Amino acid sequence: MSTTAELRTVAVGGQLLRVSVRPGRGELASPPRVPLLLINGIGASLELLEPFVAELDPAVEVIRFDPPGVGGSPLPSNPYRFSGLSRLIAGMLTELGYGRVDVLGISWGGAVAQHFAAFQRARVRRLVLAATATGAVMVPARPSVLAHMITPRRYLNRGYMEQVAGTIYGGTARDDPARIAATMHDGHRTGAPRGYWYQLLAGSGWTSLPFLRWLRTPTLIVAGDDDPIIPLVNARLMNTLIPDSRLHVYHGGHLGLITEAAELAPVVDAFLAAPDCAD
Repeated sequence: MSTTAELRTVAVGGQLLRVSVRPGRGELASPPRVPLLLINGIGASLELLEPFVAELDPAVEVIRFDPPGVGGSPLPSNPYRFSGLSRLIAGMLTELGYGRVDVLGISWGGAVAQHFAAFQRARVRRLVLAATATGAVMVPARPSVLAHMITPRRYLNRGYMEQVAGTIYGGTARDDPARIAATMHDGHRTGAPRGYWYQLLAGSGWTSLPFLRWLRTPTLIVAGDDDPIIPLVNARLMNTLIPDSRLHVYHGGHLGLITEAAELAPVVDAFLAAPDCAD
């Protein structure tokens, strides 16, 4: 965790959320940069995106959180859907004193980010969708890949993570699975298995296809050309459906924001820093 980031616990409607805020160095940017909210992939605690955060412009304030039942956030009393999670995120931003933010979601978090941008649109200025798709209606991964995703075992067993990393994540994980296993375990906080299953349940049956054409948030789609979990064709589909979107394809796998952070952070940062059309 970056030494400049502050960890805190935020209560929203009876749910506690573990939150990290890296203050932006406002003196480095004129006009000031918009805060960036990161929404992580399934089963991953907020620490996992540290390599990406470390490469971002230090002028940007960065907000991360553990979803209910993940990392340091306690289990919710009941399962939830993306609609409820979006309201929870909006409440968290309000508690932290934020109004409008930029939002980046990766994988499962990318689906949440799509829903949040569509139904909490006043809170989102720009949207970045990384290694993600349209939900239940998408071009799926191979069954052999999906089989590894139905349990959090890879987060609980480092040896197992090293064994399957190349198969499920692609990219550099094929050549150096030990590095991926270390990245995914060192400093990562694992929540209760039920929290992982709640995340799976939250997205079951969900799809963004009915509303993507009506999404008016400027959107950057970032996708790897070797992503076994989310085949590249899904990014091309979203790029076609979202009116004000652009697509950046990088050479790598599902964890590109982590393994290729030095390459991708400037791409994301340039998109977020560009002047608004009205400027």
